[in-house]
Amino acid sequence: MTEEADARPSVEAEPVSEEDAEAYVASVCFRAGPPGAVGIEAERLVHARTDAGRPVTVPDLRAVLAPLGNRLPGGGALSFEPGGQVEVSSACANHPRDLLPDVRADLAAVDRLLEEAGLAPGPLALDPLRPPRRSLDLPRYAAMQRHFDAAGPSGRTMMCSTASLQVCLEAGPDPQQARKRWERAHRLLPVLVAMFANSPFQHGRSTGWKSTRQRVWSRIEAARTEAVPARHPGVDPAEAWARYALDAPLLCLPADDGGWDAPPGLTLRAWLQTRRPRPATRADVAYHLTTLFPPVRPRGFLELRAFDAQAGADWEAAAVVVWALMDDAGAAAAADAACGRLGPKAPTLDDAARLGLDHPALAAMAEECAGAVLDALPRWGLDATGQRRVKAFAEAYPLRGRCPADARLEHWRRTGELYPGHSARTAEDPECEEGS
Repeated sequence: MTEEADARPSVEAEPVSEEDAEAYVASVCFRAGPPGAVGIEAERLVHARTDAGRPVTVPDLRAVLAPLGNRLPGGGALSFEPGGQVEVSSACANHPRDLLPDVRADLAAVDRLLEEAGLAPGPLALDPLRPPRRSLDLPRYAAMQRHFDAAGPSGRTMMCSTASLQVCLEAGPDPQQARKRWERAHRLLPVLVAMFANSPFQHGRSTGWKSTRQRVWSRIEAARTEAVPARHPGVDPAEAWARYALDAPLLCLPADDGGWDAPPGLTLRAWLQTRRPRPATRADVAYHLTTLFPPVRPRGFLELRAFDAQAGADWEAAAVVVWALMDDAGAAAAADAACGRLGPKAPTLDDAARLGLDHPALAAMAEECAGAVLDALPRWGLDATGQRRVKAFAEAYPLRGRCPADARLEHWRRTGELYPGHSARTAEDPECEEGS
């Protein structure tokens, strides 16, 4: 969800029918490609070093990061989220051994300019102190905020106060393999969410959740954020995604008069059927897809988007672990076997977000998956830095039944610091309600 998506679709193109739209969505979202290629999108909250509660706005960040231009040294792209989060979208790489050095270069360039300006990337995936405040003034985001505000605080919090790490992988070389990879990605989601949970605070206190960021996302309208198989179980992935997309409410509807607000409750399917308030075009359908946020989103490739942003260089471990469990034959087989042992009562994403690796089944699965990744690590040709960071993360967290949120909570209980530079101790409230 980046500012580039604000480009307004043409309202003058040829109208499209419901049948054509459904066929179009199914055809463009599962393009064949050999497993192996990988990319990431790393979002990060930004704080002032001397006053972590001070707002840092998109205009502030544009001025600080202007010397980088539109292209980063590792080939990635820089963009900004509505609340002032910085996002680095990597260039696609053929293997993590190629990806890691390029993203390191991109993030180092960003961090150098932030440091010179007295700013720093935050270590958490949800802002633990500042209220959600939008500073990206674009029509799309204004319309999104109005849409979400009508249902409660979760949407605005998602837009302005959360940061994720998204891992992008090829869909598969053919429809049969694409379906297997789609199913594997969804089976793995709970253990990966638990393994990388890194957002235990909100409103200056502990929430009782290891991934409060995922909790926030799960409380936005389900038709836009729920996993696709949960809404269309047993259906071919391309057909399920097409149904999901057409049945989701419109978030924005660019109009001839320059307005962006969609009629409340209007789904894409109903718009296509009624052709009101104006006929929909293929560009409108493509734009609607950018407003859907399931944990695995097909975009011609698979975008796994349910993971918390990581502190420091831990994004390297997250990228490698996700890639390995999906694409390395040995690690993926181990993950499939571990998932199979969970049986019909597998933990949910909510279980993973609340408990992290305190959930016994997820802890056992995470340990097995991390072990499989470490066993395979020597054959991938990662540089020494990448190998060291993957191994350090595995030994600090999943091999000990812990996630990053556990370390954050221990530090807070010991020192009162939610993150460096903030030392106000507040009461822990396991029943904290978002927006209270």
